[in-house]
Amino acid sequence: MNAPDRHVPKAAAAKLLSGNAACAQGAIDAGCKFFAGYPITPSSEIAERLSTMLPAAGGVFIQMEDEIAAMAAVVGASMGGVKSLTATSGPGFSLKQENIGYAAGAEIPCVIVNVMRGGPSTGMPTRPSQADIFQTRYGSHGDYPMIVLAPASAREIYDETIRAFDLAELCRTPVILLYDQVIAQSSETVALGGRTSVHATRKWASGPREAYKPYAADADLVPPMPRPGDGYRTHTTGLTHSETGFPSQDPETVTRNLGRLYGKLDRHRDLIDSYEAVRCEDAEVVIVAIGISARAARRAVDACRAEGKKVGLFRPVTLWPFPEIALREATKNAKAILVPELNIGQLRLEIERQLRDRRVEGLHLISGEPITPAQIAAAATKLALEV
Repeated sequence: MNAPDRHVPKAAAAKLLSGNAACAQGAIDAGCKFFAGYPITPSSEIAERLSTMLPAAGGVFIQMEDEIAAMAAVVGASMGGVKSLTATSGPGFSLKQENIGYAAGAEIPCVIVNVMRGGPSTGMPTRPSQADIFQTRYGSHGDYPMIVLAPASAREIYDETIRAFDLAELCRTPVILLYDQVIAQSSETVALGGRTSVHATRKWASGPREAYKPYAADADLVPPMPRPGDGYRTHTTGLTHSETGFPSQDPETVTRNLGRLYGKLDRHRDLIDSYEAVRCEDAEVVIVAIGISARAARRAVDACRAEGKKVGLFRPVTLWPFPEIALREATKNAKAILVPELNIGQLRLEIERQLRDRRVEGLHLISGEPITPAQIAAAATKLALEV
């Protein structure tokens, strides 16, 4: 894994930015040079902005005929050597799944933004949801690892967009950026300057060309990619393959390759894991939430603390792989866990799996309205009185 180049950008004046606008700016600042997509509410502002920003930055913007083609174009552009992005929402994200699985299996770095809206099917295009949590992790078929980042503000979307490109390049994997409609289309005052940026360098093939194997990895478990034009022969396929890239159904080879796919993420959890723990040290009730529900939960924590209730918040910024060690540390003194989310209970199921010895309660809203701080505070207070 190549060491990233670090620099501190010049201070910038505060701007009023939506989450989607912050995502577009983050992509440009991360060095993205290719976008392929298809307009879909509530992600369309990302494509709209990049349609002018990318060409001005020396990149390429293409509106494809559908989401399947958009994902395929992103995979192809990345194989061509450039940082590549697509953005979509529910129905479009479903259509991208086959090629997302291909990118995971063939180890092709790219970034996919999924702005969650109500579903299933066409659902509620202009209303928020958080019901794609499991789809981001298990949406394509077969076993494959996935990195999913879940920012909760316009500023954090900017930062996590850059980090998504860094992780995609460093770990040679697709990375999904997941946030909800409220975060996407709400505007906030954001100062983008002063961030120490990391611009990852993809590990390119080097050394004797005749000895090159496209899926042979060293200690970091990330194989170097062939830079187009450098003369390294490669074979890329969605079939299970050996270190040569050619298809193989040899049991030992298949097991070794799939084990390495998972192992490379485990090897770099120090780079991947990110979370926020708020007042969890003495908390008897810990709220676990992402996105707009986490924003409301932070207010709820303040309200509960003002009334003497020991309530804290754990917010996974890296949603997959889930930061389970940090979760256990944040909840070690808690008697109960509350999981507010805009779905039937997807995040709650993961928390129940992680904390089998703890009481876990869900607060679920599927009406297309966000959960309010008052609703979360009431549920946390009730839980605190019961445990």
